[in-house]
This record gives sequence, C-alpha cells and structure tokens, in this order.
Amino acid sequence: MRKAIYMTAVALLLAGTAPAYASGGADKGPVGVGVIGEGLKVKEVRATLDGWYPGARAETFLLRGGKRIQTVGPWKAAEAVQYGGHKFEVVAWPVVRSFRHGDRICSRFEHRSERPCVTIQR
Repeated sequence: MRKAIYMTAVALLLAGTAPAYASGGADKGPVGVGVIGEGLKVKEVRATLDGWYPGARAETFLLRGGKRIQTVGPWKAAEAVQYGGHKFEVVAWPVVRSFRHGDRICSRFEHRSERPCVTIQR
C-alpha cells in the first residue's frame, strides 16, 4: 500500500497530472516500476527505489514469454526525491510506443536482486 502511494505521488510530482486510465505499477520489496499510457501504448516508464542511494542506476526491459526481448530504457542515473516525508530514488524514460497484449515491462536497479514487472493489457 505504501509503495502504491509513492508511485502515485511520483506520477503527480513528475507529470503534474493524474495518470491515464491504463497506467499501472508493481513493486518487489523496495523496488517499483510504473507505466503511464493508454491501452497498449505506453508513454512513460518509471522505476523507484525506497530510500536514498547516491549513484543508483536503473534500467527497464521487455519480457515476452518469460524471456528478455529488449531494453526499453537503458541504464540511467536515478534522481533523489523527497515527497511527503518519504525519500526515494526515481528514474523515468519516455517511451511512446505500443506493446503486445501480455508483454511485461520490468525494471531493476544495480546491485539489487528485485525485478518488478507490469503486464501490458488491453
């Protein structure tokens, strides 16, 4: 629940508007991933990490049929953000492309084993 609040806060903080109806998010432990878009079209992917970790870097990638297909967002340095008294690292990639129904967009941070994924659905 707390992670969902963080993802919503980050979406509002970075986008300035409420996310589209097809947006979604997932988290595993302190690592989270969120997508903003409509239907099968994704406009932006965001990765979050609870707490401040100087030098944190993240990437996002596409899984299809349980196999890694391609990189959606290359390794990128995270930005430290504090919102509502909570500290976390955030990375955002503009994507603006369509995916297949059932594709999974996942994120990971360096030196972390958690890899949360969001399933793209109609």
